[in-house]
Amino acid sequence: MPSTGNATQSPALAPALAPALALARASTVQASTVQASTVQASTVQASTPRHAAHEPQSLTAAGLAVILVGVLLPMIDFFIVNVALPTIDRDLHASQPLLELVVSGYATAYALLLVLGGRLGDSIGRKRLFLIGMAAFTLTSLACGLAPTADFLVIGRVAQGASAALMVPQVLATIQAATTGERRTRALARYGATGGLAAVLGQVLGGVLVSANIDNLGWRPIFLVNVPIGLAGLVLARRFVPDTRHGAPAPIDGVGTALLGLTVLTLLVPLTEGRSLRWPAWTIAMLVIAPLAAIAFAWYEARAERTGTTPLVPPSLLQHRSMRRGLILALPFFAGFGAFMFCYALLAQEGLHASALTAGLGLVPMAAAFLLASLWTSRLLARFGARVLAAGGLLQAAGLIVLGLTVYLGWPHLTVFDLAPGLAVAGLGQGLVMSPLFGIVLSEVPAAVAGAGSGVLTTTQQTALALGVATLGSLFLALAGDGTGIGTAFLVVLAIQVAVAVGVAAGARGLPGWRRPALAASPELAVAGHS
Repeated sequence: MPSTGNATQSPALAPALAPALALARASTVQASTVQASTVQASTVQASTPRHAAHEPQSLTAAGLAVILVGVLLPMIDFFIVNVALPTIDRDLHASQPLLELVVSGYATAYALLLVLGGRLGDSIGRKRLFLIGMAAFTLTSLACGLAPTADFLVIGRVAQGASAALMVPQVLATIQAATTGERRTRALARYGATGGLAAVLGQVLGGVLVSANIDNLGWRPIFLVNVPIGLAGLVLARRFVPDTRHGAPAPIDGVGTALLGLTVLTLLVPLTEGRSLRWPAWTIAMLVIAPLAAIAFAWYEARAERTGTTPLVPPSLLQHRSMRRGLILALPFFAGFGAFMFCYALLAQEGLHASALTAGLGLVPMAAAFLLASLWTSRLLARFGARVLAAGGLLQAAGLIVLGLTVYLGWPHLTVFDLAPGLAVAGLGQGLVMSPLFGIVLSEVPAAVAGAGSGVLTTTQQTALALGVATLGSLFLALAGDGTGIGTAFLVVLAIQVAVAVGVAAGARGLPGWRRPALAASPELAVAGHS
């Protein structure tokens, strides 16, 4: 395979690829919430407005398939562009910063607007916003595929990420609003299956499309393939996706939106761009501004809720134990995961000299194990409660140890596929943590603000992923570049990640549902209500 399949061969490209590698893989599970998220089934009826009871609860199999397409396309787009970066460079003569922005621009715009997208769906209707998001994603994919210059492509990618942020939050919220009981459990399991497929399909499909060079279009089909799928999705969504909302349209919290946007922007931009630019003064200044903007946002939202206006993120969300403790657990978990995906990519492609396509295929055991675990979690959580997360954390730690031993004993005479046993065990553990985590975090959140709660959780996830790359990823690069070697650097990072996984397992005791074996007898009961 030509050099188009080796997108992370250059260390300078590492920061650009890291957000895509990490965010895509984690996003594959972001709405793979388990039966724990069915907790609202018995409690929401008493807490939501009277008109909510009249919403259509009719997400059919066809409707579920359509909204899952709305998740599959954005997730694949995180991965698919990695393989094409060298070809884009040759075709458009892009500078290194512009190549990085092709990836990080998408990721930043996506994270920036997730909360707003969820909140708008709660207010004006999830079907309407899903259709708007899919139409915009289709148009921006066409614009990216036809981009005449690198600058135009960056702008298109930013718009594409913004479109995804409008579309993706509606999927989980629609599943929560339009299904109950076993139907919800099956829908969430299929969501997890879709994400697991996207994690591998994006990397493999990118390599296939670029290497095939269809009609001499080079990298352009990786974006153009979204157009017919998006158009078909629009037609089918109008027919099969139910329209759900909670309450009359609320006014947009403009000040809150601006402050949250400033917080996310001043945190993610320097984290994704700072290392490759050698941390110029403006990146440090943004990192100083970020916590100040976060404090201002928290103060303004508390004031808005206290005075009776509608905040973008109601601070009362954090009064729910599931949300508060779950976010604390999610932050180190996703930071460690983001760092792992980043370091694996460099280990496979620079240390083991594998192409990006081969490196992607090397992740198949992890993705398959994760998919299998995500299909089990609803039953396991019903029987064992939040203990599933503790078991998953310990299993992930065991897989990372096996992976570390494989590298230690075999380096440098390894292939990507020699890493399969450790990756499979780690993937199984990750599936047992990630899938239940989303459901438990959202378990006590009222259905009327399900979109806002989901947006907060997902924004925390994206920020944690970038933080993991900026910290452990930078440590890996520093060790690999000072003579220590890629293999030893990978082992150091793995040791830290084992400690994180064990910490997650210990922290699971604080989640709602820790003492909940009785869930098996009554799966509709709230996990959070029986901790």
